[in-house]
Amino acid sequence: MAARISDEKISKLRQSVDIVDIISEYVQLKKQGRNYFGLCPFHSENTPSFSVAPEKQIFHCFGCGTGGNVFNFLMDVEGISFQEAASIVADKGGIPFEIEQSNEIKDDRYPAEHQRMVDAHELLGKLYHHLLLNTKEGSDALKYLHSRGFSTEGIRKFKIGYSLPEWDMAVKYLSKRGFTEEELESAGLIIKRENDSGFFDRFRNRIMFPLFDEKGRIIAFSARAIEQSDSPKYLNTPETIIFNKSSLLYNYHGARSEIRRQGYAVLFEGFADVISADEADVKNGVAVMGTSLTNQHVQQLRRLTDTIIICFDSDQAGIEASNRAGSLLVDQGLEVKASMLPQGMDPDDYIRKHGAEKFRADVIGNALTWTAFKLHYYRFGKNLQNEGEKLKYIEEVMNELSKLNNPIERDLYIRQIADEFSLSLEVLENQQKQLVQAEEQKQRKHRKQTDDFYQVHRQKKQGVPMAHLTAERLLLARMLRDEETAYRIMAMLENHSFFFDEHQAIITYLFGYYAEGNQPDPLLFLDYLPDKKLRAIVTEIEMMVIDSEESEQELKDCVNYVLKHAKMLMIKEKQSEQREAERSNNVEKALKIAQEIIYLRNSLSSM
Repeated sequence: MAARISDEKISKLRQSVDIVDIISEYVQLKKQGRNYFGLCPFHSENTPSFSVAPEKQIFHCFGCGTGGNVFNFLMDVEGISFQEAASIVADKGGIPFEIEQSNEIKDDRYPAEHQRMVDAHELLGKLYHHLLLNTKEGSDALKYLHSRGFSTEGIRKFKIGYSLPEWDMAVKYLSKRGFTEEELESAGLIIKRENDSGFFDRFRNRIMFPLFDEKGRIIAFSARAIEQSDSPKYLNTPETIIFNKSSLLYNYHGARSEIRRQGYAVLFEGFADVISADEADVKNGVAVMGTSLTNQHVQQLRRLTDTIIICFDSDQAGIEASNRAGSLLVDQGLEVKASMLPQGMDPDDYIRKHGAEKFRADVIGNALTWTAFKLHYYRFGKNLQNEGEKLKYIEEVMNELSKLNNPIERDLYIRQIADEFSLSLEVLENQQKQLVQAEEQKQRKHRKQTDDFYQVHRQKKQGVPMAHLTAERLLLARMLRDEETAYRIMAMLENHSFFFDEHQAIITYLFGYYAEGNQPDPLLFLDYLPDKKLRAIVTEIEMMVIDSEESEQELKDCVNYVLKHAKMLMIKEKQSEQREAERSNNVEKALKIAQEIIYLRNSLSSM
């Protein structure tokens, strides 16, 4: 079990940093009034609902409800333990920090079984890297990489390696280090023989490209064949409990700081293009791993930037993939550009033929706007000398332009179409007006459906009048700030519970927190709470704007509202019991319940 960090140390660590600075490394924040807002890194959204309050040193998302202090943010966004989050804060704040941790909790992102897989990959990755750079057996593979433009510096940076031709090198190497064959098979590193007489290595006589998770740990390999007779050309680790292609972006961990610095990411089709681009001094590149871009990938990217340049191959498959990826990014609210390569070339080909400087200036630097790319995409494969294909192209373009929010940009492209095809500008503008109106109507309908959904969701979530929710939360806000007030409010409530179970749970934890001798401190209490949902509610309460000075009348009004609601619920329950008694012809019981209802109503009117 991890050693407990003292409350005094936690407070010191928290005060050594500004939560805005920490979160700005993951989310693009813009100041609005007293707080900062950005797109939430924990759920997909197009309108910023993620708020950071520098005065209170907390964050809260009004969309998904996630919230907390700087430690909670790092734990959630990085998937790490409290101790690791505290260590990061200490490093940022320049505070000496050491805490002993057992091996079991050294890395909280993965359970013990998963961590064993990571450890096996890390050990094997180091061995492969050593074999490539420092042995005679790896010399041919090293020469091949150098001939393909890979520098020794790049090979070291991306930890590229070489696997020997032996059938059981990895089996023996890792078995000697305490790994079982079953563990290695589950990790995808070895394969069981068909005759059930042992295992053999998955990767043999191949150039090994490690695949890293968001924290830079090796979780899989992609292995390139050296001999032409070896098939397939690229052999990847199968998906495991630690490796999922749909959620992995190659070089995400390595490009993170450069993406933030430059303000955009370059998205490539494969890891070889990322490495080539890095050699060409384009160090903000990431790549999908043989899959289409997914929502998970988009969520990772938007943590760092809201601008993406797509640089895929220039063949038909690459153009189609660019369109799919770009459309998903645009739908998620990101700004997208697309680099265009000469026909039949990929980024690596272009760099090798034209050089790094030309690649940076002419390919990345001259990336098309998304609309310009779409015009190119609709033109691709069409014979515009054919009237039918020409009309289809113009129709597709006009529909695309109707989606643009910028009327100047829309007018620019309409004039280009009119000039290129000698069409009447007036006719095109009239058609565009109709399409824009239709698009706006469609968007209004979609927004109404979305609003209706969230309204129903909110009603289901609340289930009681909004005023009652506010009353309970105002009382909780006062209880969080002053221990004496907390006990006084409980006395005023006459031991009645709050209607919301979550609020009652917070009160239970709060009195436990006070009973341990802790002073009122909402930020420290957030660390005390074990439940993420409860932390989110406390953060939302802390985001409420309330007077610093508590009013006795305010407390009485809120308490009365809570008590009234409790009695109203009791009346409803009694009425249900009364109807049941009447159906059973139990007149005596029905009359008794009626008297109880009268008493409750009288007590309500006297409040």
